[in-house]
Amino acid sequence: MTLRESQTVELKDKLVAMVFYYAGLIEKWGTGTTNIADACRAQGVPEPEFKEEAGGFCVTFWKDIYNETYLSKLGLNDRQVRAVLYAKEKGSITNREYREITGLSDEGARLDIRQMVEKGVLVPKGKGRSTCYVLRRTGH
Repeated sequence: MTLRESQTVELKDKLVAMVFYYAGLIEKWGTGTTNIADACRAQGVPEPEFKEEAGGFCVTFWKDIYNETYLSKLGLNDRQVRAVLYAKEKGSITNREYREITGLSDEGARLDIRQMVEKGVLVPKGKGRSTCYVLRRTGH
């Protein structure tokens, strides 16, 4: 679960939370996850992933979201993942380069690239034939 999906996490043990509150270790329930996400964005790194796991609470910090595992979780197909990794290595990718990498037609490449832009992975730079796509800066 990311903070965008759910801003609150169900309190499992109110007595434990009260002990932490009275000890001055927490301000109130739920602010910590927001503070962590804000701090990550401020430092230019991706927001962490929060999830309840095996009766506990797990926080995954991402140094770099542009890896195969994370990109697959976003719903990118294998072609799109290869393209993102290419853009990561080269600094950008064009429609022509995407077609060369994937073997897609111009229209197929446009559709795939549009999906990556809509998902917030790629950002277009330039206009017309000179358009290239760069990775969206993480944490913003």
